[in-house]
Amino acid sequence: MTSPRIAPLPIDEWDDETRTALGGRYLNIFGTLAHHPKLLKRWLVFGNHVLAKSTLSGRDRELLILRTGWNARSVSEGGQHVVIGRAAGITDDEITRIADGPDAPGWSANEARLLRAADELHADQCVGDATFTGLAEHYDEQQLIDIVFTVGQYMLVSMALNSFGVERDDAATGVPFPTR
Repeated sequence: MTSPRIAPLPIDEWDDETRTALGGRYLNIFGTLAHHPKLLKRWLVFGNHVLAKSTLSGRDRELLILRTGWNARSVSEGGQHVVIGRAAGITDDEITRIADGPDAPGWSANEARLLRAADELHADQCVGDATFTGLAEHYDEQQLIDIVFTVGQYMLVSMALNSFGVERDDAATGVPFPTR
């Protein structure tokens, strides 16, 4: 896509409720979803849980999000989370390996299970028995729930970004994201 299908609204065109909910933060996805303020407000609550209040470590969460973005071929989402993933301790080599998936050399057994869970959720909408059993050896029930909801949230976001033609934000422009 060469241009947005739904152009983001500039902040000065947001309603008061949207401006208040976002507190002046601007990302292209927010500007795009500002066309639907009630949905945006409710989605922010869920999205903020997954991003900031999840029981997963930042590194585990970002591995799931990066693999989900790659599976969805969402360069916009991937670029944004390369920046966040680096801050969570994911190296550029690991970011490159995201494209190679759970069987690539270098992942710990647990990291490979996380990436496999993202793949299985993408392909089958269900974490397979072997993967779930392996994850349950390391994570408690809340964390297992957060794994599934993290992938689901970022698949939803990736679908929206891809479908609406949301462009990368300036902070993520030029950030490498695997495309192979």
